[in-house]
Amino acid sequence: MLWLVAIAPARAELDLRVSIERDVPSVQIGSNTASVLKDGSGRVLAQLQQGTSLVASPDAAGLKISDWQLNAVWLEPQNGGFVYIDNPGDNNRGRYYRGRVLVVPTAAGLTAVNYVDLEEYLYSVVGSEMPASWHLEALKAQAVAARTYALYQRQTSGNTVFDVGNTTRWQAYGGAEKEASSTIAAVQATQGQVLTHNGQIINAVYHSSSGGHTENSEDVWVSPLPYLRGVPDYDQSAPVFQWSETFTADQMRQRITGIGNIVRFELVQASPNQRLRRVRVVGDAGSKELTGDQIRQALNLRSTLFTIQPQLGQIASAQGAAAPPSFQVTGRGFGHGIGMSQYGAFGMAAQGASYRDIVTHYYRGAILSRIRVQ
Repeated sequence: MLWLVAIAPARAELDLRVSIERDVPSVQIGSNTASVLKDGSGRVLAQLQQGTSLVASPDAAGLKISDWQLNAVWLEPQNGGFVYIDNPGDNNRGRYYRGRVLVVPTAAGLTAVNYVDLEEYLYSVVGSEMPASWHLEALKAQAVAARTYALYQRQTSGNTVFDVGNTTRWQAYGGAEKEASSTIAAVQATQGQVLTHNGQIINAVYHSSSGGHTENSEDVWVSPLPYLRGVPDYDQSAPVFQWSETFTADQMRQRITGIGNIVRFELVQASPNQRLRRVRVVGDAGSKELTGDQIRQALNLRSTLFTIQPQLGQIASAQGAAAPPSFQVTGRGFGHGIGMSQYGAFGMAAQGASYRDIVTHYYRGAILSRIRVQ
């Protein structure tokens, strides 16, 4: 049985606003079909032929595209076409997306926002976040989690320009090239299904691999959420389930600065599953206390579930303290460890679990519901 949850959209359709380029010096837009160019109020400026592309750049009036000076510009593909969006100054090639694009000026440049139907957006997200070859039940679980996460962000972001971005800071969205028959099937089989708790859409965060056990939300972040409870994971097949890296004394000193050669790391606080929350880093010229996430970012590690051990030997310092020549970092998992583990979903599906089993395992007490647009 599916519960119904009502959504009153601020816009006529259940579109999602996805920022593709943010605060860039120029934006190139086009379509693989004929398209219509409109100003910010929706007034038609031009009918464009298939393959025509235009470059927008910042201007005193807002932006300039071709001979028009505008405060915003729309490009809408016709006949089911795809919109092309690119930042010409970036080495990353542009991509095609479903829906339409709005380009608006910002204080730092231009931002291109893809307005796309929620379900069609998910065709790409599922394929961007999971291999399309994975078991269909895992892909369905990803579709439900991604739909729920997107709607939660849509309701709570407070951003007047876009709801979500296209990177893993939100959830990955690689455009039409990331769609596959399996990802489309997973989305269509779960159409409109979301996870709710006490009648509200949940913050359905997810990650790649927890390293054996997911975390309570408050043990990594701040707020305790009843549906984000730590549970055993099924991610043992993940290539990132266990990992290790070695850093020389020079590499450590360059990445954790201001305290000289690193001598040792002292645990201050950890989660019940030993994910690092606070660590004191002792050098031969001082010490500092850092969060586990700050160390993860400084060393570009996969997660905060790790230990750091000095290697044998030592190097002399001017202050007389002994610092090891290298450090071995051993860890497990990839990501924050909260909510659904993608490799855990893969493992459960391989054992015969349904997508319902998967999402209710990782989001404790959440109810699978269907959205109803009012």
